[in-house]
Formats: sequence, structure tokens, C-alpha cells
Amino acid sequence: MKEFIEANQQPMLELIENLVNIDSGSYLKSGIDRAGEVLAEEYKMIGFETEVHEQESLGNNLVIYHPEAEAPEIVLIAHLDTVFPEGTAEKRPFHVADDLAHGPGVIDMKASHATALFAIKALMDSGSSAYKNVVLILNTDEEIGSIASRSLIEKVVADKKYALVLEPAQNGQLVSERKGGGKYFLKVYGKSAHAGIEPENGASAIEEMARKILKLHALSEPDRGITVNVGLIKGGTSVNTIAPFAEAGIDLRIETSEDGERLDRGIKEICSYTETPGTAVELTGHITRPAWVLTDAARTLIDVIAEEGAKLGITLSHEKSGGGSDANLTAHIGIPSIDGLGPVGGNAHQETEYLVVSSLTERTLLLANVIKRLSAK
Repeated sequence: MKEFIEANQQPMLELIENLVNIDSGSYLKSGIDRAGEVLAEEYKMIGFETEVHEQESLGNNLVIYHPEAEAPEIVLIAHLDTVFPEGTAEKRPFHVADDLAHGPGVIDMKASHATALFAIKALMDSGSSAYKNVVLILNTDEEIGSIASRSLIEKVVADKKYALVLEPAQNGQLVSERKGGGKYFLKVYGKSAHAGIEPENGASAIEEMARKILKLHALSEPDRGITVNVGLIKGGTSVNTIAPFAEAGIDLRIETSEDGERLDRGIKEICSYTETPGTAVELTGHITRPAWVLTDAARTLIDVIAEEGAKLGITLSHEKSGGGSDANLTAHIGIPSIDGLGPVGGNAHQETEYLVVSSLTERTLLLANVIKRLSAK
């Protein structure tokens, strides 16, 4: 398989270039669906079938499998969405400089789609039937918490033995645990008035929001890995008007499910009343990803992957990440899960995001070998 994968590095890069140059931010349905269609066609050409799970406003989720598969045991998960707004691909399209490839979403996680496809192609080329033991989920809202795709992921994964999540490798290593998290959205309604002539007739939504932000941030316990962060805020109509409206986006990160339940109650309690006369509040949101804690079954899976890595001269360890992924969801329902199986790169979500090109063949071969090993009867 090594020779096949090495011979196909350029086609892999061409596929990544095609995907990177399609804007596919989480709310850009047309772009996400176009990227999904590109990949569905690639899998069709090697005999795989695609179930399209249509969504009205978000991109369509895809489940891909071989028609001859009988009770496949392995799920590969790779998301199609990025964090970048429309027009980013035109401003800074895919390009390669030395051993680094750049472009929006190149490492998080468009390169992973190439490694998944070519790992399966390599298995087919080698004569192994392990490719029939795989189901792929390409979901479209991971960057915003997988809220719409969670039920699909849990349904597909429920009877599987392993979940391999193709987020990029952190420092070249596997990810075995992740913090849990939640997303909340707070709206404050007030009353407008002229700030100079009759401020007493207004009720400032911004003032009430400011009070809420201080209380929300005070819930954080950094020493225990708990953070509450108001990362987005907007409101008001003009500088000389008492603000009639304000809204904010709140991010929660937790280490355990128990912490999640407690912080969820704390956030809802803070947002259940107002202190600024004449204002009202509305809170939506919830825990979107349960905390992922390493289990003995996952340790066994890690050992298998590390052994396959060692055969290729790759020393693999595993670590915990503060960010969430779809592995939080698969692990939560008891499926042995591992993350960080994508290629090596860094600076995700930034203009300087990069893929280490030389890691493509290495990580594709590792993935193919792991699938083959886990499929051995």
C-alpha cells in the first residue's frame, strides 16, 4: 500500500486544493454541499454509495459506505465545514510553499478527506477487503457544535466497534480526551430613548448585558478547567440612543459531565432575572458536547494505533485537548474512540493555517493499516 499512496500524493494535493478553494463556512450551505458533492463523486468512482441527509439551512450530511458491506464495524468521521466567511478562498486560495500547504480549512479538516479517500483506495488496490468494514460520516456543522448532525452520528455509530475521528494530529500525536462544552445565546430587550434629552425614559439592554457578562465570567474556574466566555456581543442602534437590544454568544468548557450539569444550571440561573429596570432577557442553548474521558477500551484502541505507527517509524503518544470534536459524541455513547488521526499541521482557524505536505502519505498509510488491523478476524 505504501507504493500506491506515495504514487498518489499529487492527486491527493489536487483534491485538497479543490476542496480548500470552495468556501464552506458552517452557514454557507451551497459551498458545503458543493464540497460534499465533490467527495460523493470521488467515492462513487470507486464503487461506494452515498446517503444524503438533507437539511434546509445547513449543509447536507453524508453517510458513505460500500454496497457489499455487511455490518461494518468502523466509522470514520470528518466534517465538511470550516470557520471562514464567504470570500476567504478567493482572497487566499490553496498554495504550497516548500513542505507546507496553506488555505482556509486546509488542516481543519479538508486534508483529512484526502487521507480517508486514499486510505480506502489503497486498501482496495492491495486486495484487502477491509474497505467494506468502513462507514464514513461527513457532517456539516462540527465547527458550531454538531448540533444538527449529532443524532445522525449517534445513530450510525451505535452498533459499531470503533470510531476514528479524522481531526488533524495535534503536534503529530493522537487525541484521547477532550473537554466538553456548550453554546448559549442571550438576548436582552430594553427600551430606546434619546441619551441626552430623556435618558430616564429608556432601559439599556447593553447595561443589563454588561451585568450578565460579569456574572457569567465569574462562573469560570480555570484551575479546574472550567471556562465561561462571552465571545460575541452586539447591540444598540446609535451612540446617542439608550440601547433597546443586545445579544451575546456564550461558550462553556467543562471537564466532566457533572460540571456540565452544574454550570448549565448556573448560566440559566444568571439569565433568569434582570437587574436593570425595564429590561427582559431570553436565553437559548445547552450543553452541545459531553466531556470525553479516556476509557480502558479506548486505551486498547490507542495501543493498536501506536503499534501500527511504530511499524512505520512513527512514535505516537496521546494527549488531552481543550477543544471539542465529534469524538465527544461517539465516546459518550460508549464507543471506543480516538481522534487526531488526520495529517499533521497547525494554526487551525487562522490565516496562517497549514498542512505539512509530507505527512499526507505517512498518515494515509497509517490510517489504511489501522483499518486493516481492526478488520482482521
